[in-house]
Amino acid sequence: MQVAAPTGKSPREDIVGLAATGTPLPAPVEAYFEVANRCNSKCATCPLTFSPQEQARQLSLEEFKSLVAQLPDLRRAVLQGIGEPLLNRDLSLMISHLKGRGVYTVFNTNAALLTRRRQVELVQSGLDELRVSLDSSTPETYLKIRGIPAFERVVANVGEMVATRRSLGSPTPRISVWTTALRENLAELPDIIDLSARLGVDEVYLQRLVFWGEGLATRSQSVFVSSRRARLEKIIEEAERRAALHGLSFRGADALSPRASLLERPPASEPWRACSRPLRLAYITSQGTALPCCIAPFTDAPFESIRLGNYLEDGVDAVWHGAAYQRFREQLYSSEPPASCRNCGLAWSL
Repeated sequence: MQVAAPTGKSPREDIVGLAATGTPLPAPVEAYFEVANRCNSKCATCPLTFSPQEQARQLSLEEFKSLVAQLPDLRRAVLQGIGEPLLNRDLSLMISHLKGRGVYTVFNTNAALLTRRRQVELVQSGLDELRVSLDSSTPETYLKIRGIPAFERVVANVGEMVATRRSLGSPTPRISVWTTALRENLAELPDIIDLSARLGVDEVYLQRLVFWGEGLATRSQSVFVSSRRARLEKIIEEAERRAALHGLSFRGADALSPRASLLERPPASEPWRACSRPLRLAYITSQGTALPCCIAPFTDAPFESIRLGNYLEDGVDAVWHGAAYQRFREQLYSSEPPASCRNCGLAWSL
């Protein structure tokens, strides 16, 4: 695989440079495969709970292999989208296929279906990283946010997964807990750290809420408001103290610290211009629809406005270099970005 050297230019400058030389955009190096687009939870922060945009479907193993074959430079695969990956019974076979090609593989799960059999399959598949969405330390808050009374089952499954990995003598998958910060669960963050330490997971990540207007995904649930900043900093400080006490890694999303992930505003006035996803990442729904990224479905942009083609019907190359994607990229790197991008980095936790 030949990799282009970094140019030091902005994404837009790179696109202009490629166009000027007649050089086509390189193939994606990262891909999101929505292996199942339905879920066994009814999360109060997910658009799937309120307004599913595509007919229920799962990627077949044959379709998956066909897509992967069209991604010769693929280095990292995320086997999730809007939906629960463990609903796809071929998930472990998909992971094994990717690992046979040397692709780093990860997915998020609510872990409600993480049975002993699935635990063994995932460890043996070579999965690199397993991320468990856990937004509470109590059954009551779990029910409010996740919509189903599954807290005890999820906690038990995660603890068993750690034990299964150990019993099989495998260093992988790396197991982490991912918590979305809301006003509803903020006070429980230190206790989530304690719970994660008891379970034996490797890391805990804190991420911002993407709010789009329904359920708990609203501005009123945002933790980043000036009047709440002092309280938020105090809670994060206590969570960091407990993590250090347990020797547990505690981080924010996007390689940031928990404090920076929630409290720091983007430095640029037009932060979407810095996004490189449309240059390197393919997002593929269970129906084959090409979307710009994993955040786009969580915005208030009309779903039709974020459709960029269909990978299953037209092929990866035709969509990736197609007119719709090209127009999207050109608009993104301007002062008038697409509707799905205009608040990216700005309205997640204002």
